[in-house]
Amino acid sequence: MLRPIRARRSPSRPRSLAGQLFAMQVVIVAAVVAGCAVLAYVDTRGRAEDAARHRVVSTAMAIADSPQVRRAAVSPDPSPALQPYARQVVEDAGVDFVTIMDPHGIRWTHPDPTLIGQPFLGHIAPALRGQTFTETYTGTLGPSVRVVTPIRDGTRIVGLVSVGIEVGRISRQVRGQLAVLLTVASAALALGGLGTYVVNRRLRRHTHGMTAAGLSGMYDYHQATLHALREGLVLLDSARRVVLCNDAARDLLGLTGDVVGRSCADLGLPPSLTGALLSSEPRVDEVHLTAERVVVVNTSPVHGGEHRGTVVTLRDRTDLQALTGELDSVRGFAEALRSQAHEASNRLHTVVSLIELGRTEEAVDFATAELQLAQALTDQVVTAVAEPVLAALLLGKAAEAHERGVELTVTGDSRIDDGVLPPGLAARDLVTVLGNLLDNAVDAAIEGSGPGRPRPAVTVTARAQDGELLLRVADSGRGVDPETISEVFRRGWTTKSEGRGLGLALVEQAARRGGGTVELRRAGAGGAEFTVRLPLRPAGQEAHA
Repeated sequence: MLRPIRARRSPSRPRSLAGQLFAMQVVIVAAVVAGCAVLAYVDTRGRAEDAARHRVVSTAMAIADSPQVRRAAVSPDPSPALQPYARQVVEDAGVDFVTIMDPHGIRWTHPDPTLIGQPFLGHIAPALRGQTFTETYTGTLGPSVRVVTPIRDGTRIVGLVSVGIEVGRISRQVRGQLAVLLTVASAALALGGLGTYVVNRRLRRHTHGMTAAGLSGMYDYHQATLHALREGLVLLDSARRVVLCNDAARDLLGLTGDVVGRSCADLGLPPSLTGALLSSEPRVDEVHLTAERVVVVNTSPVHGGEHRGTVVTLRDRTDLQALTGELDSVRGFAEALRSQAHEASNRLHTVVSLIELGRTEEAVDFATAELQLAQALTDQVVTAVAEPVLAALLLGKAAEAHERGVELTVTGDSRIDDGVLPPGLAARDLVTVLGNLLDNAVDAAIEGSGPGRPRPAVTVTARAQDGELLLRVADSGRGVDPETISEVFRRGWTTKSEGRGLGLALVEQAARRGGGTVELRRAGAGGAEFTVRLPLRPAGQEAHA
């Protein structure tokens, strides 16, 4: 016998955050409306009872103060005169009964004439003491809110008046108001539910129907991702205030403290970088300099029917820029070696040709002079600068400058012994500083050359003394306009027809990273003179040196 296969029930899908909030808000709105309805009902019933008491009290007091009632109360037979009067008051005052009685509680009037002459059902003792009091009592007409007050003839109590309204009438009035109250409460519940539905539908659209657990997990992943990213990430709102900034971005931009909520114009960033962040146009792979970093900036606006903000990504290009500088230096060395090999080949052919012509003495003199000239430059650089990185850089740049027709010399007071530079002063920074200064100086010397002007020249001073490293490069070019000296080290400044204006900005950045300074002034030959000073000892060790 085959057993029927029972379908497996799929687990219920978790309710979304918007759905949970909708259900919760509907319950809260319903509870609030129900509570308000109950309170309104209780308040309405209390107000109705108070109104009934006020009506019967004022009616009874008016009857007790009536001269007609007072005269009838002291007559031998009050009923014939008071019964019609009591019925007229019942019709006019909107009460259910008016009972006038003698001080012993024997009725003179009653809605049912057959009960006239019988004792009053209720309490009369307080009235006999001269008090007006109210009570809820069940009499011949059923439960009623009634009042009993004395009728006075001077100081003597000659009768009592009781005026009442049935509880049933009060209840009917309250039920009539309750229908209106329930209608208003239902309308309020419907409007509240509709408003809650609209709000939660919008919330569902913004949360994409995710559950509270899903949103919490996404937030945790979001935070972990931001801290794990090696690239800088900055989110700006439409007013260019920082909404989010991860750890990498804080390091790249050199930001401290709480930056969320601050305008990017108040972060103390370089003007060019601030302009890129404030721009409404997207930026793609723009290179900018911070205090100690070279960063690549990309910006992308966020649109959702309107401009909501900007996403900014930052990549560190400091090491890559330094490696590029080193690569350019190596290329310069290779080009210098190529040119020297070419010149050596030409000189060798010249010597061989002189020997073949039998002019051996002239061949020896020519070869000796060329060797002495090359050796003199090498000996000068190696003797003055024992630091291998700087010596190799100077030799390569000297060969490159010689090929371009520029005379590069090292001053006689230059002196850097091997091992003088501390480990904290990176050779890469020295290559960046001196290499860029020499390249700019050679270019400036060539641009400033012309008829009637001396041969283009560059002078280099490299000296370590008094706890600092001094690097000075002067050229014979046209110099720098004094009005633009303050702009020289700004990223993008250049005098070349083509170029990105990064060289001198990188020099200042590298010097600042090493705790040093860069100065610019007019050289004695009329060109520009750059002086870089870098400390050779940390600030805390200078006092103990």
